[in-house]
Amino acid sequence: MIFITAKFRVRPDHADTWPEISREFTEATRAEPGCLWFDWSRSVDDPTEYVLVEAFRDDEAGAAHVRSDHFRQAGETLPRYLVATPRIVNFKVPGEDWSELGEMAVKD
Repeated sequence: MIFITAKFRVRPDHADTWPEISREFTEATRAEPGCLWFDWSRSVDDPTEYVLVEAFRDDEAGAAHVRSDHFRQAGETLPRYLVATPRIVNFKVPGEDWSELGEMAVKD
């Protein structure tokens, strides 16, 4: 799978409404057949920073995402709400789901 994490620094006057601002893009991406997950989190240290954790089944699914109309539209509309260009980490990893963190295993 392709595992991606991106940091978005949102303008302070839009930080509280970022989930709504990005909702259409988020919902359209989650509906893609090759999307495994697409989840936003807000930093506990910086309320203007959102972290996007996303994964796609394979290269083909990742390419389809980048070629989609909703990706193009997001590229045109979302930057106006940002302080800087988002930062990204992108890796290919085996599997299609999260692995357990054995060092913190929950005992039954």
